[in-house]
Amino acid sequence: MKTEFKAKFLQHVAKKRKEEGFTLIELLVVIIIIGILSAIALPSFLNQANKAKQSEAKQYLASISKGQQASYAETGNFVTQIDDIGKLGLGIKTATGNYTYDIVESTVEGQAGANAWTAKAAKGLRPYAGLVYLTDADGALTSQTTLCESETASTDETADIAKPTDAAECKDTGGFTISL
Repeated sequence: MKTEFKAKFLQHVAKKRKEEGFTLIELLVVIIIIGILSAIALPSFLNQANKAKQSEAKQYLASISKGQQASYAETGNFVTQIDDIGKLGLGIKTATGNYTYDIVESTVEGQAGANAWTAKAAKGLRPYAGLVYLTDADGALTSQTTLCESETASTDETADIAKPTDAAECKDTGGFTISL
């Protein structure tokens, strides 16, 4: 009896090996694992996409600030109208798919300055402001720049973002509280 049972068992094992494939349970387990991994990865991917879009604003405002410093060094004046941004010689757009930029004159501690900021931001993106102002350094005027970020993301891409108030520090600009 034992040898007969062994023979049938070996035939059954050999037959199973010929029927190679995946069972329904195995496929379901794989699908569940893929679902869990994608649920973890998707929010992280979307967050990285927003960070990349926000880096545009940081780069544009930093360029505008550097251009403002160069403009002041050459002409003794800051560019205070967005229509005159070409005078900075930067070759950047005043509006992109993610942000619309604006410039306004400012006065910080009695000295001239200019603030550039993201006047509109696409939904989910944080607004930014670039502050350029003159400061007295041992009797000589020198320019300073600050880049500020809002704590909250835009919820409406058509809504205007309030311009930053005249200030040397982000915490005093009204809305742009994070210093970068």
